[in-house]
Amino acid sequence: MVVNYSKWDALELSDDSDIEVHPNVDKRSFIRAKQNQIHQQRYERRHQIETLKYERIINDGLLQRIDKLLASLQEHAQQATAPSQNPDEFMMHALMDCAGDGADDVPPEPPKGVYKQTEQPRYSVMMASLVDQVKKDAGDTPPDWFQTYLKGVEGHKSKVEGLQSELKQKLVDLEEEEAKKITSDSIHTGFSVSSVSKEKEKPKPAEKAKSETVEVLNPGSLKRDSLKKLDSAGQSSGAEADVEDEVKDPSKIREDEDDDEHIEPSELGKAFAKIKMGEYKKCLQFISENHEVVKERETDGLLVEGFNAQMDGKPDYAKNCVHQALLLQYCRSLGRDGVGLFFKRITTPGHQAQKVFLDDVNDTYNRIRTRSAELAKEKAANPKTTETEQIQLHAVDPNTSIHINIPSSSPTEEVEIKAREIFETFPPGLRRALESGKLDEVNEVLGKMSVEEAEEIVEKLGDGGMLSVEEGVIDGTTEEGREKLKGLEEKARAEKLAEKLAEGAASQGAGLNEVEVADVDD
Repeated sequence: MVVNYSKWDALELSDDSDIEVHPNVDKRSFIRAKQNQIHQQRYERRHQIETLKYERIINDGLLQRIDKLLASLQEHAQQATAPSQNPDEFMMHALMDCAGDGADDVPPEPPKGVYKQTEQPRYSVMMASLVDQVKKDAGDTPPDWFQTYLKGVEGHKSKVEGLQSELKQKLVDLEEEEAKKITSDSIHTGFSVSSVSKEKEKPKPAEKAKSETVEVLNPGSLKRDSLKKLDSAGQSSGAEADVEDEVKDPSKIREDEDDDEHIEPSELGKAFAKIKMGEYKKCLQFISENHEVVKERETDGLLVEGFNAQMDGKPDYAKNCVHQALLLQYCRSLGRDGVGLFFKRITTPGHQAQKVFLDDVNDTYNRIRTRSAELAKEKAANPKTTETEQIQLHAVDPNTSIHINIPSSSPTEEVEIKAREIFETFPPGLRRALESGKLDEVNEVLGKMSVEEAEEIVEKLGDGGMLSVEEGVIDGTTEEGREKLKGLEEKARAEKLAEKLAEGAASQGAGLNEVEVADVDD
């Protein structure tokens, strides 16, 4: 029987004991050097394969964006032929159309060991560099700038496609070279299967869920917490007891907005809004130190801040807020490196990006100014005169005052324990106001509650003995104190005189009755 050993021809061995070397060369050192050479070549070949695959992925993404740019240019070809059309402005709008989502602007992470020392630029930066190169090749004043730019972009597309073909051919050659040799890494399990038969479990019958219900006269009371009742106007009182600051009505900003979330800039956004228009160095430094200010919520908050400022009669601050909001929006739309790209173009003297950006700022501010004027006119025509009923604590007698008693945190007697339990049921805002000992702060919290809830709170304060009426002390050394003492003395004399008159009238009536009885007897 003839044995075919040809399948072992592709076997790559790094250690061959039958190798013959020169007598002056150490055999072990030669074998070790041969091993290192084989391993090094294998590593470099695989590293190059991974690099070529990654470069093809990057080029595929770049080709997609070049196709979008060409489609955008061809779609707006009629606009480009207009005499008033500016080439720089036209190309900038085309770039923004093909920018896409910010998440897709980030190239995929390279494999381990590939481009580990250099950071891959974003696709938006690549496209901006491509357009700059096209403009540079076209010159300052090309005769037909649109066709020149279009052919320039198509030329770059052809270059990238040619590069892709070269990379593909190199990748095929390297993969064929890698497949020629059989190494330990090529060993794998060709086929393996296992099967375990198990008896199917019979489904158990579903048990009926037992539920226990309680019948009550007023079922709605079980669904409502005692501290979260709604008043006649539908106000949630328990939650409002912990409100510290007044929150503006979002309907003043957007009439058709049904969402209860109030959009407003953070403290970081307000600090950024204080930077004046044109101070782009300060803006760039602020964004570099606080990159989270570029978030979309800050842009919306600054626009709302500008609208409110215009309603309050602060047009300069309103326009500055609009300028800063759109600045953040442009930086975010250009990708991760959009901050540097935006400030590079906006600070270049005579660059068309300045006009495009400032025109957008003026248009947005004019819309806000027009809308705020309309709302102010409507507000003047239909003034709101509604008032809200509130519960407040005040002493009836001007000579007395209401004193607040806070139960001890470690009560010992039963009465104190009960009072502490009542105190713990109050909302946090009310507890803080009571602990301050100031009646004004307590009234402020009660004013944020509904009438029903405030009455319940006052009743609990009385049950827990937390409110007591004390007489005031009059200082007789001051003029105000002497006037109060004089008024009290006059009031006491008047009351005493009234009592004497009443006693005299009663005694005269008794004497007349005695005289009438004596006349009858005679």
